[in-house]
Amino acid sequence: MNDWLPSLNALRAFEAVARHLSYQGAAEELRVSPAAVKQLVSKLEGTLEGLLLERVGRRLILTDLGRMGLEDLSDGMASFKAAARKMRIKPKDQRLIVSVESSFAATWLVSNLDDFRSKYPSINVLIDSSQEIVDLAHGDADVAIRYGVSNDQSLDTHRMFDDLIFPVCSPSLLEGKKLPLSLNCLEDFSLIHWNTAQLDCAKKTRKWFGWKPWLDHFINHRIDLSEGLHFSDYGQAVQAAIAGQGLILASSPILKEAINSGILIAPFREQVAAEIGYDVVTNSKAGARTEVMAFVDWILGAIS
Repeated sequence: MNDWLPSLNALRAFEAVARHLSYQGAAEELRVSPAAVKQLVSKLEGTLEGLLLERVGRRLILTDLGRMGLEDLSDGMASFKAAARKMRIKPKDQRLIVSVESSFAATWLVSNLDDFRSKYPSINVLIDSSQEIVDLAHGDADVAIRYGVSNDQSLDTHRMFDDLIFPVCSPSLLEGKKLPLSLNCLEDFSLIHWNTAQLDCAKKTRKWFGWKPWLDHFINHRIDLSEGLHFSDYGQAVQAAIAGQGLILASSPILKEAINSGILIAPFREQVAAEIGYDVVTNSKAGARTEVMAFVDWILGAIS
């Protein structure tokens, strides 16, 4: 039969004896008695119906039958040992540190991270959520997701998406109103402000997320823009908008799911295409690691 195979223990015993040309040497390697080794070899000879070993004086030598399969058998035993070694070594979980501004983490990354974890279960992701721009060149993080920060030629930068900014609010604030509204109706709403002054990239982000510079793209106004709720964290500002506490300027890629689901609604036609956007950034050394490449490929695919 094609699937016929003698006892693996017997084959292992014979291979060890054939290498040592000694029952004693094979027994020491296999950690059994010489008698047990002889018994296994004898059992294999009975199965094959031929002698594999014979004594010439005090020496143990291989017969022609024994030499015929020894090379393949030795290769097979080496493969078994290699496989066993690999199975004894538990794969180390790979750790990935992702630096990301807290608003992006709260409004997009955390809710989508399960998809990455399901595809790469051995990669442990540590989210370093802060307002600070980490030093990727010195290994403070493996990957950074940055917004409104100038490109650094020493780093590998991939644009995730450009930004589009416009007001949104809870549909509860629009009951009885015919959409779209005129921007002059803005004074009928409480405004939610995202204060970016503490960010390193504030000069770039402030002009896009401040109500006054945003409105200056469209109308001359006398609306009091100082009133309303003020947040340093964009995620908290978004939650206030969802709770019906006012209008917020939306970063469209971040709030795409909330808008598509109807949790937030854009009551005006006006929108501004920002010059800044979201980038995923790494240094060349970290970027060569498999777990970093996996994360970068995943996030670029997830937002496409």
